[in-house]
Amino acid sequence: MADLKKLAKDLGKLTVIEAAELTKMLEEEWGVSAAAPVAVAAAVGAAPAVGEEVEEKTEFDIILKDVGPKKIDVIKVVRQITQLGLKDAKELAETPGAKVLEQVGKEAAQDAKSKLEGAGATVELA
Repeated sequence: MADLKKLAKDLGKLTVIEAAELTKMLEEEWGVSAAAPVAVAAAVGAAPAVGEEVEEKTEFDIILKDVGPKKIDVIKVVRQITQLGLKDAKELAETPGAKVLEQVGKEAAQDAKSKLEGAGATVELA
């Protein structure tokens, strides 16, 4: 019979990817359903369930969905956060779905979003 303590210790050392591969192998070998990974994940310990690799997004695009009723205020904010000239900022604000900023950090994205929404625009972070 297998040494269960050693087996539990070895399972605890698996990476998430290795645990996912083990799950697939066990499903194929034993013909079990996808509900079985719960038992494997419990044996692994604090590792997330298979397929739940969650990465926090660190870079965002700020997309202007709608200028709203205060177009001039939104253009001023666009100029402030992008350093664009008046003509370019106006064109950007008048383009539906325009990316105001691309690949900016979380804090900068939240700041830009709050400024644009404060001016009356509808904004999406992507």
